[in-house]
Amino acid sequence: MGDGAAPVRQAGRTSGGDPAPELPPVSRVSSTSPRVLDRRPMRLLLSLVVPGLLLGAWQLNSVVGVFSPIQLPPPSAVLAAATELVERGELWLHVAISTQRVLIGFTLGAALGLAFGALLGLSRLADALLMTTIGALRAVPSLAWVPLLILWMKIGEDSKVTLIVIGAFFPVFTTLFLALRHVDRQLVEAGRAFGLRGVRLLTTVLLPAVVPAIFSGLRLGLAQAWLFLVAAELIASSLGLGFLLVDSSSNGRTDRIFLAIILLAVLGKTTDALLGVTERWAVRRWT
Repeated sequence: MGDGAAPVRQAGRTSGGDPAPELPPVSRVSSTSPRVLDRRPMRLLLSLVVPGLLLGAWQLNSVVGVFSPIQLPPPSAVLAAATELVERGELWLHVAISTQRVLIGFTLGAALGLAFGALLGLSRLADALLMTTIGALRAVPSLAWVPLLILWMKIGEDSKVTLIVIGAFFPVFTTLFLALRHVDRQLVEAGRAFGLRGVRLLTTVLLPAVVPAIFSGLRLGLAQAWLFLVAAELIASSLGLGFLLVDSSSNGRTDRIFLAIILLAVLGKTTDALLGVTERWAVRRWT
């Protein structure tokens, strides 16, 4: 007893046999009342805080003058540029053609990414044959494809959409391939024990296991499609937000540059939100 060791509590008693004092109950958040941050209106309000602060700082700059109007035009100048393009009937045409290119390119690229991701994720032979080549192509920068696409497809819509297809393909392919490779083997063997093979095994066991990963890849592919849009519209384009961005840069129209950037951000976020709605439905349906 003289060694100074503190009594050890086990099973509600101290080492000396005396009952251990009761500890106060651990405070928990009630599962029946949702947390404040889980409420959609509150999350929407919080999501507007940073954009509101940025807009306020932007407007403040027009008064303080940290940046010149050439470097950072005030919000009113950007709004005036948008109004001018709307009155000329050009703005919605730029928005429509860019959105069309992205949606077509993303749809084709995502479909190819899902097909090749499933093929290489499920077949060791296909993995051995194709993975090195696909990995090498994935490392090629987007602008490196531009001269080749012009040579092969000229300067029409095909070359622009194909570049967006390339951009959307790789995130979808990589995400699905890795997800299929990491599906629990015991889950697959259990499905086979119940007589599931081929397509039935894929739709009944594998697909529900990788639905979240599929939509992660799709959302990354959609973001990449918008990124590749600007590079695609460098290919002798006369319409689209990428063209508006490049043309405004050449003409020194900083107000239109900011307008194009804001529209790209809004459209990208809107399409991502729509895909997020589809994701929530798919997760409820398949998992």
